[in-house]
Parts: sequence; C-alpha cells; structure tokens
Amino acid sequence: MRVEARQEPAAGAEPVVANTAGRLAIFVAVLWWSAVALAVAGVVHCAVTGSGGAGPATAVPVLLGLSIAVVLAAFDPLLFIRIKTERGSVSYGFGEISFVAACYLVPPNLLPVTTLVGVFCAQLTNLWLGRLPSFSRVLSSAGALALSSVAGATVVAVSAGPVVGTLTPAGAAAVGAGAMTFCLVSVLLVSARNAMTPPTQPWAATLRPALWRKVPMGLGNTAVGLVGLTAVSSTPWSLLAVPPIIWLLHQTYAYRLRSDNERSAWRTFAAATQNLNHGDERSPVVAGLTGLRKLFLAHRAEIVIDGLDAEPRTFRLDDDGSVTGSDPGHPADGPPVATRQLLVAGVRVGEVRLFGHRPLKARELLMLGAFGDAFAASMHNAATQAELRALTKSNTYDSERDGVTGLANRRTLLRVGNASLGRLDDDEPVALLFFDVNHFREINTTLGHAAGDDLLRVTAYRLAADSGPGELLARLGGDEFALLLTGEAAHLPTVLHRARRLADALSAPTVAAGVQVSIEASVGVATADRGDVDMAELLRRAETAMYRAKRERSTVSCYDSGQGEATVDRLAMLAELREALADDDQLFLLLHPTVVLEDCRTVSVEALVRWRHPRRGELTPVHFVRTVEQSDLLAPFTRHVLDLALGVSARLRRLGVDVPVSVNLSPRSLLDSELPAVVADLLGRHGVPASGLVFEIIETVAISRQPVVDEVLAGLRTLGVQLAVDDFGTGFSALTFLTQVLVDEIKIDRTFVTGMSSSAEAAAIVRTTIDLGRELGLRVVAEGVETTAQRKALVGFGCQLAQGFLFHRPVPVDVMVRTLEDSVSAPPSVPLRLVNVEHEPPG
Repeated sequence: MRVEARQEPAAGAEPVVANTAGRLAIFVAVLWWSAVALAVAGVVHCAVTGSGGAGPATAVPVLLGLSIAVVLAAFDPLLFIRIKTERGSVSYGFGEISFVAACYLVPPNLLPVTTLVGVFCAQLTNLWLGRLPSFSRVLSSAGALALSSVAGATVVAVSAGPVVGTLTPAGAAAVGAGAMTFCLVSVLLVSARNAMTPPTQPWAATLRPALWRKVPMGLGNTAVGLVGLTAVSSTPWSLLAVPPIIWLLHQTYAYRLRSDNERSAWRTFAAATQNLNHGDERSPVVAGLTGLRKLFLAHRAEIVIDGLDAEPRTFRLDDDGSVTGSDPGHPADGPPVATRQLLVAGVRVGEVRLFGHRPLKARELLMLGAFGDAFAASMHNAATQAELRALTKSNTYDSERDGVTGLANRRTLLRVGNASLGRLDDDEPVALLFFDVNHFREINTTLGHAAGDDLLRVTAYRLAADSGPGELLARLGGDEFALLLTGEAAHLPTVLHRARRLADALSAPTVAAGVQVSIEASVGVATADRGDVDMAELLRRAETAMYRAKRERSTVSCYDSGQGEATVDRLAMLAELREALADDDQLFLLLHPTVVLEDCRTVSVEALVRWRHPRRGELTPVHFVRTVEQSDLLAPFTRHVLDLALGVSARLRRLGVDVPVSVNLSPRSLLDSELPAVVADLLGRHGVPASGLVFEIIETVAISRQPVVDEVLAGLRTLGVQLAVDDFGTGFSALTFLTQVLVDEIKIDRTFVTGMSSSAEAAAIVRTTIDLGRELGLRVVAEGVETTAQRKALVGFGCQLAQGFLFHRPVPVDVMVRTLEDSVSAPPSVPLRLVNVEHEPPG
C-alpha cells in the first residue's frame, strides 16, 4: 500500500506566523526522519539477525521470491488512486496485496527490505515522472511504508512464522492481521505527518477521512491477497495472476472513487455557489475565495474586481480565513495555473486566478467557468442591491426631509410626533409651537426665490440652534415651521417663554441677496395633556393660534380651547374658500385613471379636487372638505367641482374618447333636493350625456332613512347618472347598502387590497366582494393597487378593473388631454397609458 499526503504551504502569512510555522516544520522533520531511521534500522536488524522467522519460508527459490516481492512492492506506488482533501490529496494503493503475496515469497524478516527497495525505486520513478514534488518525499514515503512493513511482519512472525506449503487457517489469520496492521500503521503515520505539516490542523480531521476510505479498501485487498495466496500454495505460478488482479481492483476502486469525488465535488460546488448569495459586496468575495480553495485545492486563489474609475482591487484568502487586499500579480508565486474572466452580460467585471502545482483538468476548467459565472452574477446582484439600498435610503430621506432646509417635513412630523406621543403617559404635557414667517411672499417676489430659500435656511438654523434632545423641529411647507416639545419643556409658562425667545432670535437681522432683512414671525402655541390629542389635533390647534396671532398682530398667541369649532382658522378658511370659488385658478382637478388589469387600458377617470392656496400651497380635500360640509358653501362648492369635471368630460368627448368621469359626492349633498336639477343643467350646458358622469357615494347614506335622500338618488337615476359605492366594506351596512341603493359600480377600499398579502380575512373580503359584484352584474374596481403581487392576486380573484399608483398617479387635466390626443391616432389594440406624473396622493 502507498499512502501519500500532498500538503499545500500557507500563502501570505505574516512574519511571526512564518517563523512559528518554520520551527514547527523543523520539529516535524526531526520526528519524521527519526521514524525513517528507526524503520531502516529495523530492516537492517531483521536482515542481519533473521529475527521474526528462521530458515526459508517458501518453496519458491529465494532470489526469485525476493525479486517478485520487490516488483510487487514497486508495483503498488506506481498504480494508485488519488483522492482530494481540503488540504491537498491522499493517494491510496494496493500494498496489502503485495504484503500478503510477499509473506509467501520471503520470510517475514525480509519483508521490510523488499518493501523499502521496491517503494524507493518506484518513488524515484514517480519523481522522474513529476508525480512527486521532491526527493525528500521519496525518502519519507519509502520510510513510512518500510516502517509499516516492520509492524506487519512482526505481527505475522509472532503469530504464525513463515508461510510454508498449504496456507492454514492460522497462517491466513496471521497474514491477514499483518496486512491490516501494515494498513493501519501507514494510515496513522501519513495522517500524523499531514496534520503536523504547516498549516497545521487537528489530527482527527485528517485521520478520520483516511480511515473511512482506506480501511474498507485494505480489507478488500487483504481478502483478495489471501485468496490468491491460497491458490499460490497449490500452484506457485498463479503469482502471475496477481498484477492483473491488482489492475482490475485499481479500475474498480478508481471508478468508485471517481464517482464519489464527482458527487463530493458537485456538492462542494453547490454549497460554494449557494454561499455566494449575500446582500453585501464583501461576503460573496469571502465565499468565492473559500469555494475556489475547496473546489480546486489551489495553493492560493485571487479575485480581481475591476473598478470603473479606480485601479482593480485584488483579494486573496489567508489561511486564517481572513480576506486581504493585495497588489495584482505575485512573481514569487509564479504564473497562475488557471484564470477565468468574470463577465456580466458580456462585459468584463474582474478575473479569478488560481495558483498551484498542477494545471486544471478539462472538467475542472468547466467547473471553474461555471463557478466564475455564478460569482460574477452574485457580485452584480450585490452591487445592484447596494445601489437599490442607497437609492431607497435617498428616496426615504427625500420623502421625510424638506429639500431646502433639511428639516423633517410635515409627514415626518406627524409620523414621528405620534410615535413620540405614544411613548408618553396620558397625563404628561405636550406642546407644539407653530411659526409663520411674516411677509415671506413679498421677500420671494421682490428678491427672488433664491433669497427666499436663504431666508428659510437661516430660520431653520436659528430654530435648530435652540432645539434640544428629544425635541422635533420640522418645516411644514412654505414659510411655516413647527417645534414639538414634551415633558418639563411642555408646561405652558415654559413654552410661552420659549416661544418669545425664539421669536426674538428670529428677528435678528440677516442678509438675503445682498439686502439686510429682518425675519418676523407669528407663533402659535398649543399645549395639552398627551391623552387629549394626537399630532394632527395638536397641529390644528397650534395653527389656529398662529392665525390668531396674525389677526391680532401679536408675536405669540396661545390656543384657546373655548373656541371649539368656531375657530379663527375655520372662519378664515371659509372666507378664503369663498374667494377660491370666485377665482378660476385656485380650485383645480387631478385625474386618476381606472384601468383594465389585463392590459392597463384606461376605462374611466376620477376627478380629484385640489386647492392651490395662496399661502399654504397645494391642499388636498382632507384640509378643507370638513369645513365645507359644515358650512353653507357645500352646494356652490359641489356645483363648482361638477362644472370642472363635466368640462373635462366635454374636452375628452371632443377628442372622440368616451371615458366616464367620476366625482366624489358628499353625503350631505344628498340632502339637497335641488341637486338633480343642478346636475341636469350642467350636463346640458356641457353637452355631456348622463352616462358620462359617475357619482361616488359612501355606504353611510344608507343609514339615513330621510325621504329626501331617496328622492335625490331616484332623481339622479332618472337622469341616467351612474352611481358607484366608494370605500366599500368599511361601513357598518355594506350589504344593506346594496339592497337599498341601485348602483353600477363597487370600489373595494384600499385597506383590504393592501392587507391581502398579510391578512387572510382581507383577502377573503376582496374575493367575496368580487364574486358579489359579478353575481349582481356590477363593475368592481380595486382601489389602492400599488404592487405587482396585488395585481396578480386580483386577477386570480377575477377582478377586471383597478386604480392605484402601480398604474398611474393622479395627473393634471392637460396631461390627460395630451395623452388622449396621442391615443386617438394609435391603433385600437394599443392600450391608453398615461405619463406617470408625481403628485401628492389623493386625500
């Protein structure tokens, strides 16, 4: 038997590590050559003294027996099977057969001599053929097998002595025991040497796989040898059959081990490629280098990553498992035995380099190509994910921060503020300071928007300079700022003192566009116990107090809870809304398309009203509809919105596009008996058929049993106006609504659509509503569709229509008209697709 361990030296070790490894290597060499010397001494002793047996051991002539034994011992190292390990490779031979045959040919005391001579000659041949790296490996291999022969021959001599004539059961047992002793000792010696050679590793880690693979092979070889020895006992010339038998065994073992190696290699390949799938960029590099070392037993592996605007980066894996950077190319290591370019979509992104003692085989080159492609894909994915994370972080920052000042915006104030309030006890005080810069519009108009932005940044800086930990400062939009206070700082006397100090700090002169200006601010203060308000209410109260300060021309004003609903803010808004109804430019519409899920073809549009407020910027209905509904402005407001919507419908029809326009109708409007007449008048004025108008109403109208509601709904139905139930499923009487009001369309509330992926109940409600609409012959529209997964689920439920940001955001009327003008000349099979213009989500 021949067992050879090929150990690869460490690459890139530090000087201290190198010195330690060198001393350990010297120590191992002393131990090893001491063992070799002991083996040689044992051989000489057995040859001179004849210990271990006496006299001729066989009927075969002595010289012929010695010659055949040497040839058999030499035959074993020349015909071996190499099996890969993590550190290199181990070669298994058929020395047990040679040992058993030699027991018949020569006395036990000569077995070490024949083994030493035969193995030495064979290993010299292997050195000449390039199978061994050095002469020291020749001596160490010959010495190890000679020492193993000493152990095996001693067992045979002590147990049975020479094998003469017919092989007896006792002789067979002795020879078998000697052969297995030869096997085990050789495995122990080589495993020990393999474990102690730098870089060192636990002995069990090398011994266990060696025993697992070699012991069954040794048992088989011993059994074949004993059978052959039995045949030789009666027919000496049957020794000629030993080489063919060994060759056949070699082929059998080689095939089985090749199969095991292939399975192990592909398992290692699968594990290595699986480890490449990491979200960061460093982990695939570590996994790639580790996988290359395990797969190809490389002395060293390098990965070169090309830089777009910088020099390529080269990474290597040290023996301690750490990844270090290095300069491209290491002349001391020689040229790489294999390289593979890393390509993504045909574009080079780097290179893999392997350094070792032998070139790769064709199969290994194919595996290197596949591994390189997988690694390149993983690096591309990691880079893409990094860019997506950076983009998401940037988008998140932009959505939560004001672009001019960098402060939190209104949305962040509400979200973070509510979270902060949620951590307080109900009786803890909270306060909000609402700042409005006076005469800011005049500064913008006179000095320009750049000067206005500079003024906003100065304001933000001065407010932030006086803000402490736990306080939240935000720019609400325009020239409005807010500061949230909690705890001891939220007590009213402290807050009022703080507000006056901040107003004084803001009034200090500054320079904008080369002109010295003074910032004057009106400050509204609202204080309350945490359990009495949320952020929206606290903000409303502070804003009300700010408008009071403006009206009274004072710097600071505190919210008066006795004002109730009749606040100055509400009264001011009503007055401003009356002006907006008389102004053609302030109230305008955005159009939100409803599309067919299958092909995204637009089938209707929803008119969403917006208020372009002179001071507060663009307002959504959530800011003013409640005020409108509680005033006498509801009827003129409704007529104004209908007039705008039907004007849009008329423009679309003049283009030849029959797309209904839907308008949200307040429940209070159904109490206006004049509504059907107003609708009929507007339809006639714009020349729009009643079927081109859809009123969206909510389920709560069914709760009211007032006769006027039934009369208004009946009048609208008589005109031919279509009715849709909005936010279906959120009320208390959804099914009752469908039995009392004749509608054409059901719009599933967005909360159920959003919750489909995480709530089985929500998914069941959506599916049931779709089935209900189908049974009743109604159109069913899913609101708030924002992801592809939601779209697929709705299609699976049989839903045909949807509305949401996945398809389009609300767009201005002119954008819709231009898009439809372009679609008129398009083939009928081309679906209508709108430009996705970013606007604030509908309120």
